[in-house]
Amino acid sequence: MLDKVALDRDNVAGDVAAVMDGLGRNAKAAGHVLATASTEAKNAALNGMADAILAAQDEILAANAADLKNIEGKGLLPSFIDRLTLTEKSIAGMAEALREIAEFKDPVGEVIAEWDRPNGLHIERARTPLGVIGVIYESRPNVTADAGALCLKAGNAVILRGGSDSAYSSKAIHDCLVAGLRVAGLPEHAIQIVPTTDRAAVGAMLSGLNGAIDVIVPRGGKSLVARVQNEARVPVFAHLEGLCHIYVDASADLDMAKKIVVNAKMRRTGVCGAAETLLIDRAAANTHLKPILEALADTGCEVRGSAEVMMTFPASKQATEEDWRTEYLDAVISVTIVDGISGAIEHINTYSSNHTEAVIAEDPAVVARFFNELDSAILLHNASTQFADGGEFGMGGEIGISTGKMHARGPVGVEQLTSFKYRVRGTGQVRP
Repeated sequence: MLDKVALDRDNVAGDVAAVMDGLGRNAKAAGHVLATASTEAKNAALNGMADAILAAQDEILAANAADLKNIEGKGLLPSFIDRLTLTEKSIAGMAEALREIAEFKDPVGEVIAEWDRPNGLHIERARTPLGVIGVIYESRPNVTADAGALCLKAGNAVILRGGSDSAYSSKAIHDCLVAGLRVAGLPEHAIQIVPTTDRAAVGAMLSGLNGAIDVIVPRGGKSLVARVQNEARVPVFAHLEGLCHIYVDASADLDMAKKIVVNAKMRRTGVCGAAETLLIDRAAANTHLKPILEALADTGCEVRGSAEVMMTFPASKQATEEDWRTEYLDAVISVTIVDGISGAIEHINTYSSNHTEAVIAEDPAVVARFFNELDSAILLHNASTQFADGGEFGMGGEIGISTGKMHARGPVGVEQLTSFKYRVRGTGQVRP
């Protein structure tokens, strides 16, 4: 299998444009079939994919081992390696996520609003697939399964372009998705993977493949997402970075605050919902600051604090202006003291990437201001920022988190991968 992946790369190395054009044409044709595919056929494909992934566990792990070997000595962050690594548990999780998506209500054709006009016309707004979705991702082989499944359930064809670091793993998972499509009698081109790691393939996708791609979803680092947003000629669902904040108010329960802050920062430091900046109410500095920072330090987290924070917690390092703008994706957190909820809102509005923010407070007026005056995609009260996840929202696997304000925002699940059309029914009406 590994030799075949290498051969596929070589075969397309000199003709990337032609290969990508073919992917686009095939996806467009498959998309027309998927748009009217039955719920039963889509669910059969998803369950077939889950069965194939479990049956191919050894092959997937071998492919992943090859990817991990290829990155040895590159000095990559532990968070990067964590996202790339697959285990028996994570493979079982992939299969389970596919089955969960199969259980979801099919959004295609759902009437989301309807009304009658005085002239007797009956108008419906109904969900319809977007068409063809391009997904560009790095070091996250599980995205292959999540994106393929979500797009299929929503009636969309998808073209997947994984990173070179996860090429073997993504190819092995993709083989299982195609097997599921075959089981259900759906077109194999419904879920395609770019068979080359040549960066020109990304440029081709961003161009829209001659009108074949309807939307692009990037999943990866800041440089990838910035390139996609700057160069794409089609709409993009994306967030540039997850610069997430937690504000601890004077009314916060200290034990709760410690538990939430440690979880938000340290559960998984490499996810976009990990907290990067901690804001402490000045009125709580004497009671809350030191215990919370000690709890973080006890888990191995490096604290970078303002001058005021360093006076209370000398073990912290001096924070710079750049720290307030940094998504660490590592066991590092920046900390400062603010003047209550007004100071917290001002700081977040200045530095946030509008991804996810949390407030820990018992004062309902503080919570109300936090929810009303901040405009990030996800806002939480007395809960960890690590809940910024489509699965935790009950959406099953997510294709990404969108911080934009058009169409989809927050976790992008099955419903967010549809648009809508109007169906107007008359009885012979003409316009005077």
